[in-house]
Amino acid sequence: MSERKLGWTTAELAARLASDIPDGAYVNLGIGLPTTVTAHIPPDREVMHHSENGIVGMGPPPPAGQEDPDLMDAGKNPCTLALGASICDHTVSFTIIRGGRLDIAVLGGMQVSARGDLANWRVAGQKLGSVGGAMDLAAGARQVWVMMTHTDKSGRPKVVHECTYPLTAARCVDRIYTTLAVLEVTEEGLVAIDLAPGVDAAALEACTEPAVRYAESVAHF
Repeated sequence: MSERKLGWTTAELAARLASDIPDGAYVNLGIGLPTTVTAHIPPDREVMHHSENGIVGMGPPPPAGQEDPDLMDAGKNPCTLALGASICDHTVSFTIIRGGRLDIAVLGGMQVSARGDLANWRVAGQKLGSVGGAMDLAAGARQVWVMMTHTDKSGRPKVVHECTYPLTAARCVDRIYTTLAVLEVTEEGLVAIDLAPGVDAAALEACTEPAVRYAESVAHF
């Protein structure tokens, strides 16, 4: 089943994920979809966003025409600085990551397995990929959340039994935010803790390889 007529838009997904980030958290936002989260943090919540190119306290994208060429996120997109932000070099930035100082890393994903393996840097068969700081973030952050579409451009599931793409890290993912659902990775398998509007169990399971259980709070019938 195609997800094109179902689920959250990118902005809605970013807002859904942002609503789960606790006040006072230090969060890294990976390249791609995760960078959209900064624009959706609730106004009454203070979150410090880290970018591995050396920003602690990254703000949302600037209004059109107000971009500063000296302020870029890790994906080379214009960004702003939040109140209290600081700039550091790569050595300090990666010491923050590897030292376990980040509460959450929000990463993009090509595939996530039922046990939380993550593949997000190279498609199988390609000679080149782009891992950036993803391996460090997957190993160093206290929690790893993956934000991605539920299926790829060909309609194939991205939540799979086993990753067929080269792994970024094994058993690192705690939660998966997709355009169809929010899935918790547990020792007993995947648990859906929220479904996008219009998505029921049948729609989710039709484009998800592993079995999915449902939290009591989720109405899926």
